[in-house]
Amino acid sequence: SSHITSLLISSLATSTVIVANTNHWLIAWVGLELNTLSIIPLLTKPRTPRSTEAATKYFLIQAAASSVLLSAGALNALKTGQWDMTQLTTQPALTMLTLALLMKLGLVPLHAWLPEVMQGTTTTLALVLATWQKLAPFALLYALSNLIHTPTTLTLALLSTLVGGWGGLNQTQLRKLMAFSSIAHLGWTVSMIPLNKYLALLTLTLYMIMTVTAFSTILSTNMKSLKDTTTTWSTTPPMLILLLFTLISLGGLPPMSGFLPKWFTLKNLIFSDLTTTATAMALSALLSLTFYIRITYLTSLTISPSTQMMKIKWRLTMKPNTLIAITIPMTTMMLPLTPTL
Repeated sequence: SSHITSLLISSLATSTVIVANTNHWLIAWVGLELNTLSIIPLLTKPRTPRSTEAATKYFLIQAAASSVLLSAGALNALKTGQWDMTQLTTQPALTMLTLALLMKLGLVPLHAWLPEVMQGTTTTLALVLATWQKLAPFALLYALSNLIHTPTTLTLALLSTLVGGWGGLNQTQLRKLMAFSSIAHLGWTVSMIPLNKYLALLTLTLYMIMTVTAFSTILSTNMKSLKDTTTTWSTTPPMLILLLFTLISLGGLPPMSGFLPKWFTLKNLIFSDLTTTATAMALSALLSLTFYIRITYLTSLTISPSTQMMKIKWRLTMKPNTLIAITIPMTTMMLPLTPTL
């Protein structure tokens, strides 16, 4: 019923706020568990075998990560007598905790669940998984920014950008494609947590804005796979042009907003004498850009083989979408050029 759905959504929001505002490991664990338990019924709502499978996979992964996180907190409390996040001085506990949070975020090497879960659920819930569900684990990583092991974090971040770009090249389903996009973008975000946590926050914010824009357009045009994109141009040409700009921004091409975090990230890596890592990450961005450009090409520059009567899709007048109206200007406002305007 609508009342139960409202309760679950409010629990989902509350749990993220609890995790972001606590300084105690046990409370953080409770918040993460509440977060998982709130979204599982929403994932199973479509009542299809695919959604049940997705919810089961999500539950198992999140439960495993939460148990590792609780074990890490308990181990540190045993050694130091403290449950405080800032007192995490036991190295094994810190390693366990970092891996648990990366597992919850869906980063390499614990990433394989994310594309499967996002493909098995509805487009709206895939958007929630790609954006809102990243906030709680990111808040904990942000709190640990001065403690986590920099070489390990940078290595996993680099692998995430490579796997995110490489995995997306092989996909035809848009939700799986956006999942690999999420893995790649979070690689860029996590790479900055030990070096410049404020830049990591900016990167995550821009990623969320761009992803909301892309998913809102996919929802409005009811696209599911790449083959749908070739017939969508006639449904709403202006929105497809804006989707083109959004995808270019997600790919990180100047002068779009998506270029700004990549530019600053590479600059920070070079200033930290990590030129090799910066070069590898810049090259990995080309992999992601390839599949964004492929969607752009299919959407804007090709028409699928069809009879003359099938060229234009039959459709009803679309309702104005306020969310798209707000997020598209943010995505395409050319942030790198803003200081010069």
